[in-house]
Amino acid sequence: MRIPINEVTPDIERAEIAGWVHEVRDLGGLTFFLIRDRTGIVQVTIVKKKAPAAVLEAAKAVSRESVVRVAGTVKAIDKAPGGRELNPDTFEIVSACASPLPLDVVEKVPADLDTRLDARFLDVRKPRVAAVFKVRSAVTAAAYDFFTQRGFYNITSPKIVAAATEGGTELFPIAYFEKEAFLNQSPQLYKQMMMAAGFEKVFEIGPIFRAEEHNTVRHLNEATSIDVEVSFADHEDVMKILEELVAHQYAVVADRCSDALAEMGVEEFEVPKAPFPRIAYADAIEIAAGKIEEPIACGDDLSTPAERAIGDEMGEHYFIVDWPSAIRPYYAMPYEDDPAICKAFDMMHPRMELSSGAQRVHQHDLLVEQIQAKGLNPENFEFYLQPFAYGMPPHAGWGLGMERLVMTMLGLQNIREAVLFPRDRHRVVP
Repeated sequence: MRIPINEVTPDIERAEIAGWVHEVRDLGGLTFFLIRDRTGIVQVTIVKKKAPAAVLEAAKAVSRESVVRVAGTVKAIDKAPGGRELNPDTFEIVSACASPLPLDVVEKVPADLDTRLDARFLDVRKPRVAAVFKVRSAVTAAAYDFFTQRGFYNITSPKIVAAATEGGTELFPIAYFEKEAFLNQSPQLYKQMMMAAGFEKVFEIGPIFRAEEHNTVRHLNEATSIDVEVSFADHEDVMKILEELVAHQYAVVADRCSDALAEMGVEEFEVPKAPFPRIAYADAIEIAAGKIEEPIACGDDLSTPAERAIGDEMGEHYFIVDWPSAIRPYYAMPYEDDPAICKAFDMMHPRMELSSGAQRVHQHDLLVEQIQAKGLNPENFEFYLQPFAYGMPPHAGWGLGMERLVMTMLGLQNIREAVLFPRDRHRVVP
């Protein structure tokens, strides 16, 4: 019976494994195979004078990255990976691999990112690349555990919608029978509706779609968002939830993914400590203005150079708070004593923005006013506005980008490395 490679130890006398031929070294009288599955790599050593004829025949015919099934005795060998090797008495080629390979899984010959993404099924066979997605899986699981333990309901909102979340034109229109429809930018409107339903605390982890014509190392057109909405809460309450979640996700990765971090060469993995520092938007602008060449003033959104300048100053995860109402969405709650400023925030990593959120407007008439002030037609939001006329509690929430979180957590240089099959302005396959 086949066992995972990481369970093959010198303590057991015999093992059967299955996996991919990672590397082959033929030294004449000896042939060494490195066999890989998702748990690790084991050395299979064939002594040609002692091996059965069927084993020698299969070993001679097999190509790298073929799938094989091997059984034999286990011996302790200090120089072998994991300090053990398998001496086979059976060696079966389950599925032969074509040659030449589109890219080198052993990474002796480097490949550019486009080549890697074109052959992603091969690219993620690399232990270093697979490790990214082991970490991402742990980050996702940590989020589900975090919210479940705190009594959140897990919801699923539609991805085909009739109205934009925030208005604007950055939408993907789709053919939906005789109706006009779009891919959803965010679950924002629907999670707010669940506050009117009395759910009080909800989260969703799912895809979002933005038709932005970016072509940068930090933008995607299909991304995964971790979204939260909480009733009877203000922006400070949900900022606390956000920073505690991120610290928890880092801690889970540190605890459960040491092998994956080592595979990626991550030597230092620091878990951020909550609470994160808060800095007012006006102060952030002042920091950026003193560090970048381009002109910037209060009322401007933050450019990439501005974000980097502020991040260099802060040096850790932090929040930018108290944003001008004019540059935030219509659903952001203005301060009662200064409506020009709203109870909105961004959570930042020194490299980039990770999350955006706010206390929401829960008063029907004020929400209509703010929709109109943004140049939008309230009639297009009738389905969204209706719950606000029937008892909407105060509430707040945020959305956190999964890919950016993983990218900054692992120090990846391109956001496409944090998603299996990225969708950007130019890529719709594989």
